[in-house]
Amino acid sequence: MTDLTLIPAAQAHLPADPFKGRHLIDGAWTDSADGATSDRYSPAHNVLVSVAAKGGAAETEAAISAARRAFDNGNWSRSSGKDRATLLLKGADLIARDIDRIALIETLEAGKPISQAKAEIEIAIDLWRYAASLARTMSGESHNSLGPDMLGLVLKEPIGVAGIICPWNFPFLIVSQKLPFALAAGCTAVVKPSELTPSSTVILGELLVEAGLPTGVVNIVLGYGDPVGAMLSTHRDVDMVSFTGSTAVGKRIVAAASDTLKKVSLELGGKNPQVIFPDADLDQAADAITFGVYFNAGECCNSGSRIIVHEDVAEQLVEKVVALSRKVPFGDPLDPRTQVGAIISTDHLDKIDGYVQEAAKSGAGIALGGGVLRIDGLDGQFYQPTVVTGVTPDMPIALDEVFGPVLSVLTFKTADEAIALANSASYGLSAGVWSRDVSTCLDFARRVEAGTVWSNTWMDGYAELPFGGVKQSGQGRELGRYGLEEFLEAKTVQLRIGDTRAKWVAE
Repeated sequence: MTDLTLIPAAQAHLPADPFKGRHLIDGAWTDSADGATSDRYSPAHNVLVSVAAKGGAAETEAAISAARRAFDNGNWSRSSGKDRATLLLKGADLIARDIDRIALIETLEAGKPISQAKAEIEIAIDLWRYAASLARTMSGESHNSLGPDMLGLVLKEPIGVAGIICPWNFPFLIVSQKLPFALAAGCTAVVKPSELTPSSTVILGELLVEAGLPTGVVNIVLGYGDPVGAMLSTHRDVDMVSFTGSTAVGKRIVAAASDTLKKVSLELGGKNPQVIFPDADLDQAADAITFGVYFNAGECCNSGSRIIVHEDVAEQLVEKVVALSRKVPFGDPLDPRTQVGAIISTDHLDKIDGYVQEAAKSGAGIALGGGVLRIDGLDGQFYQPTVVTGVTPDMPIALDEVFGPVLSVLTFKTADEAIALANSASYGLSAGVWSRDVSTCLDFARRVEAGTVWSNTWMDGYAELPFGGVKQSGQGRELGRYGLEEFLEAKTVQLRIGDTRAKWVAE
């Protein structure tokens, strides 16, 4: 499409040799016992960029055993908050030192723009530093109102061994939303990155070893959900699982974990609505909508992929979004000008297009895009910026997580109708509202079913504020002090003072 802003193949040189990823188990870097590996080709350039060890039951068992020993010996779990914070801060500094290296491999494996990858790693650095502050300020409670002879304490203790399972769309950022908080709490961990984007997590492991993390505290097993993720979900020596990914897989993890009754924290899918009232600043709304739907090529659980706009301003707003969409640079992720890169796989590209074509057959209109995108000089997977209008609430494109650069447009007449539409999906991760009337925004925030609500903005984020969903978008929270609490257990201690206990057996 000649009316889009396209970035052809950059003159950047691809690495001569693929990145070699190995498991980190009990402080040692190891290949798989059977020599199995998994290749990853760049979704933008279709060249081999990494070869990772492919873990099986033996590697997973060894990693879990190492994490269990490291937790039980107490060198980390009972260390001071100061010592844990010092290591987390050193890790953050090393990440900052190697930001270019991490961003390059993440761009090659995930297809995301290099500028975006660097920005995400900057956010991750802040998360490691914030988690360090939590390690030093973690506290319990005391109760001195139980009577003159009783003191009550509530201790906060690390839950134990955490299985951390991360997705392919934000590999370094999401592991940094989990792992530093687990470490701040005193937990040990076994981390499984996605088989599609394993390498930045391997680099993180290298940096933690360099920082001086004790042996066995963090273990990394590369490979597939079966068997690695499945074993983390069922193993009796894993005390909790923290998972980010699809709702379908999250449900399977909950079922698998039920036999051991381990804690499960889930950040799952989203079909996130933005409701635009007629008094909204349409220019600001249009820009935020454009950002929300195309950021990370729409492969984002927080994607603002569903707008619900008042019918009086719907046509005007769509025109603004379409005009802005044409200006967004799609193309080679290695070019710093690119804002939208490649789709993760051919299968996922077909899935995205399937939703769009089904909507068109059901009567929806395609105001922009609606097909595969070709980029000069690249043999990769790209999809056009797409705006689908005339969407009805019963269409799959209005209810399901498309996970691509596709915007669905629905309309409403009344506030009650807007709320009903916003809450009609099975998801409840995030939502947005656009209005100059603060009462309208507050009413929406109170009534919408979502873990995060943005008012007159979209996808701002802070380390201090918790993140997570309701309904089928998950359970538990990441970030903020709540993110630390996920990895803690409360223990009640009751101290009787003096020989004051009344005897139960009569003398």
